[in-house]
Amino acid sequence: MKIAVLALQGAFIEHEKMLQGLGVETFEIRQLHDWQQQKDALIIPGGESTTQLKLLKDLNLLKTIKDSIEDGLPVFGTCAGLILLAKKVIGEDFDRISTMDITVCRNAYGRQTGSFYTEAPIKNIGNKIPMTFIRAPYIKSVAENTEVLATVEGHIVAAREGNQFVTAFHPELNQDPTIHKFFIEQVCKKIKV
Repeated sequence: MKIAVLALQGAFIEHEKMLQGLGVETFEIRQLHDWQQQKDALIIPGGESTTQLKLLKDLNLLKTIKDSIEDGLPVFGTCAGLILLAKKVIGEDFDRISTMDITVCRNAYGRQTGSFYTEAPIKNIGNKIPMTFIRAPYIKSVAENTEVLATVEGHIVAAREGNQFVTAFHPELNQDPTIHKFFIEQVCKKIKV
């Protein structure tokens, strides 16, 4: 198995380390030619979604990535990655990757000082999953075909839709590999390993 990690900005190295610790080969997507490598899945990390979106457009990666996800490539988006995958972000009316039928509130927990850590259950994953929220979004609503996996303080913070999985928090910033193991299992089912 080989998982691509979008490495334009944000916490991509932490995702790579988590995957490598689980014995999964990774490589970074920094340019359009990187995308030509064989891959079984993609991770879009947390960071600054506006910066990542600008770079995706400037590097001609946006449509290519969108098309691959729509064709079934498994993708895991954390924080900014969740925002980039959302079809709708409240207060913003412009194109992103926009493949997941969710509506998102950006920076929903306020500024950096509003960052926090908690533990909460995630459906089909575990009962006490570590969650680090940094200027995090949350999912305000989901479409019928989207499964809500976790809520914190009444807000949706993890969801799944077909080949797409998102979290509003940063699982890569904790030592617990449970979330990444779950994603790897989903990729294995998709590629029938």
